[in-house]
Amino acid sequence: MAETALTTLLEQRLETIRGESRYKREVVITTPQSGRIDTEAGPLINLCANNYLGLAAHPAVVAGAHRALDERGAGMASVRFICGTQDAHRDLEHAIAAFLGYEDAILYNSCFDANVGVLGTLPTADDAIVSDALNHASIIDGIRLSKARRLVYRHSDLDDLEQQLRQAADARLRLVVTDGVFSMEGELARLDGIVALARAHDAIVMVDDSHGVGVVGPGGRGTVARFGLADDVVVQTGTFGKALGGSAGGYVVGPRQLVDVLRQESRPYLFSNALPPAVVGAAEAALALLERQPLLVDHLARNTDWFRTAIVDAGFEVVPGEHPIVAVMVGDERRALELAAEIRAQGVLVVAFTFPVVPVGEARIRVQISAAHTRDDLERAVDAFAVAGAKIGLTV
Repeated sequence: MAETALTTLLEQRLETIRGESRYKREVVITTPQSGRIDTEAGPLINLCANNYLGLAAHPAVVAGAHRALDERGAGMASVRFICGTQDAHRDLEHAIAAFLGYEDAILYNSCFDANVGVLGTLPTADDAIVSDALNHASIIDGIRLSKARRLVYRHSDLDDLEQQLRQAADARLRLVVTDGVFSMEGELARLDGIVALARAHDAIVMVDDSHGVGVVGPGGRGTVARFGLADDVVVQTGTFGKALGGSAGGYVVGPRQLVDVLRQESRPYLFSNALPPAVVGAAEAALALLERQPLLVDHLARNTDWFRTAIVDAGFEVVPGEHPIVAVMVGDERRALELAAEIRAQGVLVVAFTFPVVPVGEARIRVQISAAHTRDDLERAVDAFAVAGAKIGLTV
């Protein structure tokens, strides 16, 4: 292709990304997603996937996808309101709503679409959205598409949240939106305090629990259930692309009227093809498996507790918490990249997170523990961290 003004500008942009150590190279996997994977570069223990319950390649989940593919075809070739809704779509919506204790649910192609769908549809110019500063990019983009007034409170700062709610006192509707689990830190939102403040200021609460459902709470019902607040959090969004099979698809659960409005007016829903049957079948199977085997969540918690203790004992600083996202803090961007490369050389797949994904000077290795990991996997991973940390002078 001949060089044009566009390609020249793009190459300059890429050079800037490379120069700032932000260029991302994809790891090509040649096996199913699991605690151990084969890649084009060789076998690795995988500490990077959102595959918290190890269901991405579980036989029951794969069988659910096969069954739906055989019985319902490869795709819907339509949006939901024309001729893209199968009974399986509604069955999955009913199942996730019942699992989380809500009246109804609506499926999206991703939780990104679900967040944009709610925030771009529900609030109007008469309303206000109050958002945690570290919320996921999909929440930020959804708020940008909204005509509502936008207020941001400092991360997990309840005093600042109250100040923002007071500023929004004249709004018709006040919507507080937060991640249930903050994906770069592995921190749980302070939902008990958030709900109390929302109640005091006549606001409603929306939680994106993509990293919570299937991971924390009784039976894996998520962060909202972990705090016993299903009756107080009006809207939840989430995904089937992490703990619940790792395939794809997002959802919104909430009051029947909210779901009906989203079916009528939510653009990501109205103008996107319906979820493919195989994705629906895999998600149904994963959810059913979790309900039958809630001990998967307990096994994940044991793996997480062991790793969190062992990595601190090895001399590393981590963000405290209980979640299987373990943020191993490094600080300097180049040292984080160097540490990740050394750990990978030891046979463990990790990725360094640097600016702009995290603030300047807060670079880290984000570890994600899975129920698919054996104790041997985790011991080898801690050993790899120790060897790499000593080699670059990060630990003694």
